[in-house]
Amino acid sequence: MQLAGECKLAAMQDRDLYTTVLGLVVPWAITNVELNARTEAIEVHIEANGVSRMPCPTCKADCAIYDRRERRWRHLDTCEYTTTIVAQVPRVRCDEHGVHQVVVPWGEPGSRHTAAFEAFAIGWLSEATVSAVARRLRLTWDQVDGIMQRAVARGLARRDALKLKRIGVDETSFQKRHEYVTVVTDQRTGHVVYVADDRKKGSLEGFFDQFDAAELRALESVSMDMWGPYITVAHDRLERARTKVCFDKFHVAKHLGDALDKVRRLEQRELLQRGDRALVGTKYTWLRNPERMPAEREGFFERMKRVAIRTARAWALKEHAMCLWHFRSRSWARKAWEKWINWALRSRLEPVKRVARMVREHLYGIINAIVLRATNASSESANAKMQRVKRMACGFRNRERFRNAIYFHLGGLDLLPGHHTRP
Repeated sequence: MQLAGECKLAAMQDRDLYTTVLGLVVPWAITNVELNARTEAIEVHIEANGVSRMPCPTCKADCAIYDRRERRWRHLDTCEYTTTIVAQVPRVRCDEHGVHQVVVPWGEPGSRHTAAFEAFAIGWLSEATVSAVARRLRLTWDQVDGIMQRAVARGLARRDALKLKRIGVDETSFQKRHEYVTVVTDQRTGHVVYVADDRKKGSLEGFFDQFDAAELRALESVSMDMWGPYITVAHDRLERARTKVCFDKFHVAKHLGDALDKVRRLEQRELLQRGDRALVGTKYTWLRNPERMPAEREGFFERMKRVAIRTARAWALKEHAMCLWHFRSRSWARKAWEKWINWALRSRLEPVKRVARMVREHLYGIINAIVLRATNASSESANAKMQRVKRMACGFRNRERFRNAIYFHLGGLDLLPGHHTRP
């Protein structure tokens, strides 16, 4: 008799424990807790007792219960025992919406995991890959990917209406063979607000389609590289686009650095033919910021002026251009850049002259970037993080999964299930 009483008391305590953990209220109640020591598994059985009517999950109308069906949810482990919620879940018949399963308090519709378990998995996913989380939580890859997809869908649905002032537009590689996705970043927060396939006109048009004319007028700057389709879309969709489109310092520096390296390689080839190896191994020295030059390279540029005349001239043009980003006045900035363009066009260095012609064509956007103090640094930072996510995952099978990963890690979204929403 005493043993039977102790077992009954233990069962009551188990039911009380899981009732508290799962946050159950009437009419939901735990009917049994089964422990299988051999399989190291626990099953918690739940029913909605003593009711014949429950709310429609769509319209909340009070409806008659149509039938009950058994459903199972994976819950957080209990002392390393796999824990499963097993419930006889009612379905209701709504005059307006038909037969639907009612909402359960421990999980969200469409999920076979409890809200607590999904929140736990989302925490792991923010630190590790889908494959690693799947191994850790004893799930399949597709199950963990489903958790990520639901988290992103929740986050996007909860996201407030976008009120953007300054944005950055960039592309990032999805796979080899020049496959890209277009990414738009809110420069004030650094969060990714839009991801689309490819880097064509239609890729960016989908972003602008979300906003009305007043919201587009509120945009102060759109930072991007000098990619033709992006520029075309910005000019088509924005009023006074020539005062808002910005080509920032990073992209100008990249083009000038490439031109400098082309000049160096041409001159190095000529010097090597004469047996002079002065330029061998100097590629990154020429591209380095002079202020960060290591001590052993002190005096390098002075020596090179006498040996690699054309490379030194290309380097001087690049460095001078990098000094033209401090202006406040639009007119003074334009005068300084026009002077630099004329100097570069007279340099007799064809790679530099090509960049000068490109700068002349896009000068309005460079001036905008200077005067508005607009930079695409947040987009470049996001791009680097995306590539790190891609490397960790060893690539993605399709763009949709890459898109979800970008939103998950960089979207600044509220990803947690309803019962675990951040305050």
